Amino acid sequence: MSDKKPGKTNIHWRYSAPKQSIVDQLVSGMDVSPVVASLLCRAGVTEVEAANRFLHPRLAHLDNPFRITNLDKAVDRLIRAMRDGERIGIVGDYDVDGVTSTVLLVSILRLFGVFPKYLVPRRLEEGYGLSAAALERLIADEEPELLVALDCGTNSVEEVAGLRAKGIDVVIIDHHQSKDAIPSDCILVNPHVNDGEDEPWRNLCTVGLVFKVVHGLTKRLRDEEDETALELKLKDYLDLVALGTIADLVPLTGENRIFTRFGLHRLQQTPRPGIRALLDVAGLSPDQDLTTPDVSFRIGPRINASGRMADAAVPVELLLGDDYGSCILAARELDAANRERQGIERAIFQEALEQAKGFSADSSGIVVYGSEWHPGVVGIVAGRLAREFRRPAIVLGSEGSLAKGSGRSIAGICLQRILTDCDRILGSWGGHSMAVGVSLDVEKLESFRAAFSEAVESYVGDGGFPDLEIDIAAWIESNEVGDELLGQLDLLHPFGQENPTPVFALSSIKLAEPPTCFGQNHCRFKIHGARGQRIFVVGWNSAENLPPVDQPIDLALRLMWNYWNGSRSPRAEVVAWRPVA
Repeated sequence: MSDKKPGKTNIHWRYSAPKQSIVDQLVSGMDVSPVVASLLCRAGVTEVEAANRFLHPRLAHLDNPFRITNLDKAVDRLIRAMRDGERIGIVGDYDVDGVTSTVLLVSILRLFGVFPKYLVPRRLEEGYGLSAAALERLIADEEPELLVALDCGTNSVEEVAGLRAKGIDVVIIDHHQSKDAIPSDCILVNPHVNDGEDEPWRNLCTVGLVFKVVHGLTKRLRDEEDETALELKLKDYLDLVALGTIADLVPLTGENRIFTRFGLHRLQQTPRPGIRALLDVAGLSPDQDLTTPDVSFRIGPRINASGRMADAAVPVELLLGDDYGSCILAARELDAANRERQGIERAIFQEALEQAKGFSADSSGIVVYGSEWHPGVVGIVAGRLAREFRRPAIVLGSEGSLAKGSGRSIAGICLQRILTDCDRILGSWGGHSMAVGVSLDVEKLESFRAAFSEAVESYVGDGGFPDLEIDIAAWIESNEVGDELLGQLDLLHPFGQENPTPVFALSSIKLAEPPTCFGQNHCRFKIHGARGQRIFVVGWNSAENLPPVDQPIDLALRLMWNYWNGSRSPRAEVVAWRPVA
């Protein structure tokens, strides 16, 4: 088992200096600091024009939505349904992307006087996506003429065929990859299926694609001088797009970066009562700048919790709500569900950890099973096991005669390709390179465990698993750490997938005072920053591996703002430390 605490052992510090001529070109051409220029190079932005678009994105930089394959057909079908008064049904997924996609499309259609019937599946009862149970609930009273599937449907070949047999038209807006065949006789908007790898919309999650569909819809209706379309301000809906985009862990580059930059700003100022209530229960002040971790670790989990534990209809209604009093009650319900989820997750993780220890020495991949494990948290537990053991992990619970659950991978190992080698054993599976869902007969569990481990071992080859590395963005002096540097880093926000929060390395630092411990396993200490400013440094889960006093060490840190009593100051978090060679 790998040592995951910040420290000096089993960690390779990797630093690749950018080409100095490119750094100089960016510094002179854009009037930015060498640190910012270096970080731009690290993000693959080496031309002045591209750097300007990266640091100063504009909504005008968004591409024409009609360049996305089939988007024009989806818009035409929606407009026909709106004009002919057809019944529209919407099915979304129960995660943040699916919830925000549903809320966005329902909100826009309501503005045009159209009130679709919508639902997100009840995870424990109906499963994922266009399941028979979810569709039965949607069409129980009255069949729609048009069904729109959001964040699901790409692999629902039989379900779409059944809907078409009933005379129901189907539009699918999704970003999941296809396993084999795709549904026929429907309109599929999915860049991973239809479009090239270099298109700027390639990595949009579903809420981003829904925004593009809504953009196309609005353009068409504005051309016809529709009053509602002419008055509609699409940027007012970017708070929803930012929520889904950040929570779904898609690359924050290209159009995702534009959506997220403007969406976070809108999120902070939103008049939407549901989001205001969510921010309040999460303890996020309107006075502080919202960041991607605020969504990933504070807002997103509360939206997800209801779908994991009970019914994702609660966050949908919360985000559609227009009364703060009702919304704050719903937000508190989500907060309680999230606390319940955390308790269940902790208990299952401990059981899964002990079970995994029995297999980890001989297995290249981890597969664990518990008949009483809650299906709503197995994906989170799988992610924790993958980080703990630094190898792919599958965590399965029980559903009748099936073992059913989720898998998570580590960087550089594609779960899709690995599960293809296990397909003969699995009943069903799907997902993408880093996360999958699987089900199989319980009696085949041992066969799957062996096949999964063998497939992982074959994938990594003789080189084995990659070393644990820290990617150092830049080496800096401690007297550079301060307000000015943090202000420069603000230009590079939002950080996320493919634009990670930079890790800075400081050389030959001596702590004047010993670190102090707090909480269960955390520590903190101070370093001297710019103009002698004291910078507080926090080491999470590192109380067992404290840096020494009066001995030179190298420090790897992430820098951020700390907000307190209406003011902000620089703060740092330890990634690792090592003695100076």
